Amino acid sequence: MSDRFKVLPQYVLPKQALTSFAGRVAGARGGAMTTRLIRWFVGKYGVNMAEAANPDIASYASFNEFFTRPLKDGVRPLAQADFVCPVDGAISQFGAIDDHRILQAKGHKFTTAELVGGDAQLASHFQHGSFANLYLSPKDYHRIHMPCDGRLTRMIYVPGALFSVNPTTARGVPGLFARNERVVCVFESEEFGTFVMVLVGATIVGSMATAWHGVVNPPRMARICDWTYDTQPVVLKKGEEMGRFLLGSTVVMLFKENTIRFNEQWAPERSVRLGELMGNRPAPAA
Repeated sequence: MSDRFKVLPQYVLPKQALTSFAGRVAGARGGAMTTRLIRWFVGKYGVNMAEAANPDIASYASFNEFFTRPLKDGVRPLAQADFVCPVDGAISQFGAIDDHRILQAKGHKFTTAELVGGDAQLASHFQHGSFANLYLSPKDYHRIHMPCDGRLTRMIYVPGALFSVNPTTARGVPGLFARNERVVCVFESEEFGTFVMVLVGATIVGSMATAWHGVVNPPRMARICDWTYDTQPVVLKKGEEMGRFLLGSTVVMLFKENTIRFNEQWAPERSVRLGELMGNRPAPAA
């Protein structure tokens, strides 16, 4: 069965209603019911609670509190590298931006301008640059951290669809990451210039939150919303938390040309962990 055929039901499912319902369930403080839900989820997806700062399943008041649980200190050391992986997850795709186009999956590409909500000027920073799409599965740690030091300059909320972002859907839905709801975070690095981290929404992702704003959605707005931070400095260090998903999704990163040479061991579908070597600045040309 082709991937396009497998995802056909997603076109007709009431994704907004399902997502709203999942958000209410995840935020509910249901006592024993909540504990049973968490225990089932841990068993179903093989969540490693030994790495959690609080491994006691029964102590979480809501599913959201469990899902965004912090890790124990020291379980994700930062590599000695210019760029570290910002999440636990798996690589969907990564590599060079083809002029202005990003590879989503075999046969599917989307443009950097589409990804960032139609801002061609912002997208122009990444012509011939590099990208990485990292997928967070249900079992993963769902906080997102900084790949390098950065100063926040803008945050853009882009309304969109709520397709799943699992590998099958990425292969079956054209332009998926530039089609779904997303939060575009624009940073400036003294060493590496402008870079972008895009938090992509998905079916039953109750919300996305950032360290400086809190929950961005809901409410789910019908128009693009743009915040600037020129007079409100938000400076985050490499490895510091910048956001989180309430239920799993994907992070897309954009870097300028000649900014990053990716880890030679990286490959599509490879598992990655927060803090591991993502890449280094390319050596100067001879």
